[in-house]
Amino acid sequence: MTCLSGLVRNPMRAALTVLGIVIGIAAVVAIMEIGEGSKKQVSDQFASMGTNVVTISGASVSTAGVNTGMGGRASLYPNDADALMKECPEFVKAASPVVRASGQVIVGNQNWSPKSIMGGNEHYLSIEGWKVARGNGFNKKQVEEASRVCLIGNTIATELYAGTDPIGQDIRIKDVVFTVIGVLESKGADGMGNDQDDCIILPWTGIRTRLMGASGSATITKGGAANAASVSSTSTFSTSGINFYPGCDIQPYTNAPHPLRTRTVDSISVQVHEGKEPSAAMDAMTPILRRQHDLEPGVLDDFNMRDRSQFVKMMTDTTTTISSLLVAVAMISLVVGGVGIMNIMMVSVTERTREIGLRMAVGARPMDIMLQFLLESILLCTIGGLIGIGIGRAASVFVSTKMGWPTASSIEAMILSVSVAAGIGIIFGWYPAWKASKLDPIDALHHE
Repeated sequence: MTCLSGLVRNPMRAALTVLGIVIGIAAVVAIMEIGEGSKKQVSDQFASMGTNVVTISGASVSTAGVNTGMGGRASLYPNDADALMKECPEFVKAASPVVRASGQVIVGNQNWSPKSIMGGNEHYLSIEGWKVARGNGFNKKQVEEASRVCLIGNTIATELYAGTDPIGQDIRIKDVVFTVIGVLESKGADGMGNDQDDCIILPWTGIRTRLMGASGSATITKGGAANAASVSSTSTFSTSGINFYPGCDIQPYTNAPHPLRTRTVDSISVQVHEGKEPSAAMDAMTPILRRQHDLEPGVLDDFNMRDRSQFVKMMTDTTTTISSLLVAVAMISLVVGGVGIMNIMMVSVTERTREIGLRMAVGARPMDIMLQFLLESILLCTIGGLIGIGIGRAASVFVSTKMGWPTASSIEAMILSVSVAAGIGIIFGWYPAWKASKLDPIDALHHE
């Protein structure tokens, strides 16, 4: 009560004294909550792209001094994904060949150029973190039969099927008509700002045999049927007798897949079991792929592996570093506030010298005097810390609602703020309290 009455005696001075602490604590709380929100946003964005995923691509090729970069060598095959799932079940939860395409898509009199046309197997959606909002995903049988089915992202559903349900409707990709069997849940933009919903996903076999294959080996009838016996994935291809310009009234509706130009795939996406380290999974998968590709000892790998979580960690570490730097800058204002606390406490000791002498004369020990002034300093800083937490939370909510910045409430920030405030009270209040405890009672009583 004694230290509290000492503060109430000069309320304006006490309020101005804690102002520096209030500003510093508010800045720390707001910055830490904005930083936590940014880290969570980055984590969520990359989680929507698939968690614990290892991407396997072809190795680079150097020709005449020119390096093609990652994926320059077509060396991956669909059975590589099957081998990884079969021979490495302790690490591999699911694996899918991945094939990419590009081109215009047409619905009625509308056309669109999607950012990505991707192909995978029945595991592809779960590996990449996609969920189906309406309809269904494709199954193993549809992948094996290269069925003319696809799933579309929310952007394509909005642009090409505005006001109508796309499920069961046709969509023409290049010269082939596919049936929309599902609409994907919206993911929004990825970490690079690209629209993830501007996509089409279909069986990888559909891309390879229908959008990329040669078209002359299947005998196409007017009704759209084809002689399946003439279609073989192991055929020897020749330009002789191939009609490169099939009639548009026949080709888009054929049920027969084209023969494959190549049996390789662009990449393989592997989902690692939760709790397993992707680096350990890559070490386990490497000998399997080398055996699949008949690579002799000493021969360099003809594939590259990339752990997607490494990029997530890099982004979150960058955000953490920036947040820590801003918190450090905010801490400077706390130090300035601490100096203000010390200055005011020194003034208080000088003004109350006679009071100190009187208390010592009636039996107060130097330790009692020291604790009184130290508690006053701690109380000032703690009150400032609590007010700062309230202002910091208000600033965080304002930034989130009015400016759209991601924020996340941080209990750690509040605990740290109160602890730092109390620590500043102890550090910067110790010297004035110590000086008060060392006063001579007789000299203090004669002080004017």
